[in-house]
Amino acid sequence: MEPLKALLLLSGVLGALAELCVIPQMDSQLVEKLGQHLLPWMDRISSEQLNPSIYVGLRLSSLQAGTKEDFYLHSLKLDHQQCLLGSAFSDDNSDCQTKPSEGHLALYLLALRANCEFIGSRKGDRLVSKLKWFLEDEKKAIGHNHEGHPHTSYYQYSLSILALCVHQKRVHDSVVGKLLYAIEHDHHIRQGHLSVDTEAMAGLAFICLDRFIFNPDLRPRITMAIETIREKILKAQTPEGNFGNVYSTPLALQFLMASPASGVGLGTACLKARASLQTSIQGGAFQNPLMISQLLPVLNHKTYLDLIFPDCQAPRAMLEPAAEGPSPAHMPEVISVTLKVSSVLPPYKQTILILAGSSLEDVLKMAQSTGGFTYGTQPSSSGPYLTSVLGKEVGDREFWQLLRDPDTPLLQGIADYRPQDGETIELRLVSW
Repeated sequence: MEPLKALLLLSGVLGALAELCVIPQMDSQLVEKLGQHLLPWMDRISSEQLNPSIYVGLRLSSLQAGTKEDFYLHSLKLDHQQCLLGSAFSDDNSDCQTKPSEGHLALYLLALRANCEFIGSRKGDRLVSKLKWFLEDEKKAIGHNHEGHPHTSYYQYSLSILALCVHQKRVHDSVVGKLLYAIEHDHHIRQGHLSVDTEAMAGLAFICLDRFIFNPDLRPRITMAIETIREKILKAQTPEGNFGNVYSTPLALQFLMASPASGVGLGTACLKARASLQTSIQGGAFQNPLMISQLLPVLNHKTYLDLIFPDCQAPRAMLEPAAEGPSPAHMPEVISVTLKVSSVLPPYKQTILILAGSSLEDVLKMAQSTGGFTYGTQPSSSGPYLTSVLGKEVGDREFWQLLRDPDTPLLQGIADYRPQDGETIELRLVSW
């Protein structure tokens, strides 16, 4: 192990000769408020709400939740033993109501490394086998000639490779080759738009493979892919400083922090992104636990690649729940939000009265309770995901897009977006 660690450290020293992506220290109180947003989520330990990314984000940050953190990891382990190890290769499982997705399993493997645990024993081998089986199944869906697509997404495909890599588990050249081809030929682009999140996650996976010198026959393509991804992400920076959008910026920064380069304006781009992030944090843009868990490591100069050799003894400040101020003594404001669905026949359009500050999910619930509207969701790491609207289920390579009228896509999900008075929100079924 020591020679390998020395080799990886040497590669880091050589990378330091190039221009670095450095994120200057941010106000500690601002960072603490971000961490406090995660505390209530750590009390939600049902199978549907457990989120390994919360644990990973805290362990890679300067903050800790004490015994609550330990209990959360314990709950994650119990859940995965019941829902995955109980019947590792069967869909028939009576021990849990919602079986974790492959992306959830990959995040769980990252959570184990965040606690300095390597996968071992027969149970651990079954988890590894399940994730490798998922990648093989996705590889088959993509097809020999790359004419197909993953059942899930290239984001989950990349996350799974990364999770196995930080546990020093190899995957076959053919699996890595599919991701390389997708990056080289932009097969992951959705509706003509670059997915910065997918690019960054693929880049982190490639850097991990490169550091371990896994898949040596593919190493020239892996090196080129890392450079290509860096170039694409830098070109995707907006005038405000975000890479793609504010919610894809943390993961993009994780990748850029781990891939030094010279002559590309990397340092300046990262400083600009940091300034935009600070403005967004101060404005309350970060409420979603997955987004916060990807941001906290960046603010502590960490990335998912630090899970290769995590420092589990590093001091971290104890998080305390935010102090609640006195409730203002005034009547809650009622606002009107118009809900529109044109992707069904007959089209649906209804104005809903709701309390100010309610989420879009609250609007959907109110519309359903008043009759004439139905919807369905499934849990995901980033919150409830719309699977059906007015009886119309999403098909293969389809999703329900959220838009603010007339045609502005929402960056947040139904649980996070807070409509304003008089807004019209459209749910549109689109293909990708």
